Amino acid sequence: MNRNQEPLKMSGRGKTGGKARAKAKSRSSRAGLQFPVGRVHRLLRKGNYAERIGGGAPVYLAAVLEYLSAEILELAGNAARDNKKSRIVPRHLQLAVRNDEELNKLLGGVTIAQGGAPGK
Repeated sequence: MNRNQEPLKMSGRGKTGGKARAKAKSRSSRAGLQFPVGRVHRLLRKGNYAERIGGGAPVYLAAVLEYLSAEILELAGNAARDNKKSRIVPRHLQLAVRNDEELNKLLGGVTIAQGGAPGK
């Protein structure tokens, strides 16, 4: 080998060419979710809700939270569009929640900051 040639690079896997480690895949992407399953799991552990947390619990909870968020944002987006606005503001969230029977029941005791009067 002279100066111009680079040395042959070795992969370090030997002659058998053993399996390379698979690319890490988050639990959120495995479950097809946008919400962070790992963070939900950590918060469940830190919150002292139970001594042990099952593997499926944070996935299920993240899925429920994602669904509820999507539902509220969909209705709030419709409320914003009805008011000829391109940005969702707290008032639109308030209108979305209070005009939906099930969400209103679920969030009956919740006050939305800057949401305005519920009935207006």
